[in-house]
Amino acid sequence: MVKKEIKKKELLSRPPVVVVLGHVDHGKSSLLEAIRDFKITSKESGGITQHIGAYEIEEKGKKITFIDTPGHEAFSAMRARGAEVADIALLVVDAAQSVQPQTKEAIMAIKRAEIPMIVVLNKIDLPTANPTKIKGELSKVDVVVESFGGTIPSVEVSAKEKTGIEELIDIILLVADMQELKSDVDVPAEGLIIESYMDVARGPVATAIVQKGVLKSKAIIATDLAMAKVKAVKDFMGKEILEAFPSQPVIILGFEKVPAVGEKFKSYATAEEAMKEMKREIPKREVGSTVLDSDPTKKVLNIILKGDVFGSIEAIEGMLKNLPQDKAIIRILKSEVGEINETDAKLAEMSKAIIIGFRVKISPLVVQFMRNDLDKKLRIKTFEIIYELIQDVRNSLEKTLEAETIRKDVGKLRTILVFWGEKSRQIVGGKITEGELKKGLKLEIMRDDKKVGSGRIINLQRDKKDIDKLTKGDEAGILFEGNVKIEKGDIIVAYVEERRKGEL
Repeated sequence: MVKKEIKKKELLSRPPVVVVLGHVDHGKSSLLEAIRDFKITSKESGGITQHIGAYEIEEKGKKITFIDTPGHEAFSAMRARGAEVADIALLVVDAAQSVQPQTKEAIMAIKRAEIPMIVVLNKIDLPTANPTKIKGELSKVDVVVESFGGTIPSVEVSAKEKTGIEELIDIILLVADMQELKSDVDVPAEGLIIESYMDVARGPVATAIVQKGVLKSKAIIATDLAMAKVKAVKDFMGKEILEAFPSQPVIILGFEKVPAVGEKFKSYATAEEAMKEMKREIPKREVGSTVLDSDPTKKVLNIILKGDVFGSIEAIEGMLKNLPQDKAIIRILKSEVGEINETDAKLAEMSKAIIIGFRVKISPLVVQFMRNDLDKKLRIKTFEIIYELIQDVRNSLEKTLEAETIRKDVGKLRTILVFWGEKSRQIVGGKITEGELKKGLKLEIMRDDKKVGSGRIINLQRDKKDIDKLTKGDEAGILFEGNVKIEKGDIIVAYVEERRKGEL
């Protein structure tokens, strides 16, 4: 009896796919630009004619793919659809600020994805940068970096000055090596759509990450809702290539309609086989009010959502649902495929809603109405990139919140002498025990640990000379204006008030 030899499948090593998450102002985009500029020559960079959502670099003979579009909402939405988006996440934090609510949301998204995290402390070039403080704040939300006794690597960088980039790339490669990332290339190609749009000249265009197999030009591929006889496969610089391997970012031309972001694609032997596997029937959608939170005490942002295809609307609704709604809520009054029409405009006017369009046109009648709308009551915004849409809705949601007044104590003085007083003014002397005092600061007067009055510093002196600022340990004379007579032994607390826009 002849034994059959079973061929063992050979898995090939593949590059890591890296996603960048964090607060909107902490430098995610500038970091990705710095990495790209650091590793891709200016001549090559000139070949990148448009933003395609991903790019690839090579260091020490090893490649890394960076996805540079998903915010954590999009990342979470892709994960919710069962998409394995990335192998490593970079958590970007501004070293001169602090851990923000969006930073915490990004941490939760990374933990749900169960992928390794690297903390990137950006803007380290600023004089106010305090990486130790940031590491301490991160440890309070269960992100403990190696220098604090944890297991999470961290690196200090300046995207602006392009410092620390090489060290960051080395850490990414080290983390990737520890994961031993491999993929099967001897199977039909599979991948993930990370960005898509309709191009007037080229038709539907999709950016994708190949995850299994080898994607070739002329292949037949399909997502749940869109099919393609691939006309061309291009690399991230727009150069046509014959085949693409796992972890490689590619531009795909040839889809019959625009696929949705977050959809998986697979390749098939024939178009008939592909169509058999697709979800041919698009579920009917009820047009009506979709309330993502019904708490009557919260501020409400009314939205009318119009999209190019059902898959896009489904993805957008999923991402909007992931926006924090503890303080303000989103109410989707209408959600459907098609151009922005008169009915949408009338509903928006009645309900004070924003019309959000994704890859759709505005009908000529609505455009004319907008021109005649002197009060600019009708608000319509259209987008080509899903992540920009989500960020704009987040900003609009934050604008519904009232600005908060934050008080910050900056200095204290113990009163030793009270020189004179008339009407609402006094001159008092004392020693600064904490912080600093400046002209113009607001004051709170404490007596026996109780507030007895308030006022402000009209003038500040030391040794009978006017001075702008005095600090801890200095003796100071204050010309005080307020609603109380200061007594010897009173504690004068100086503070500032900042108006901060509402945060979700």
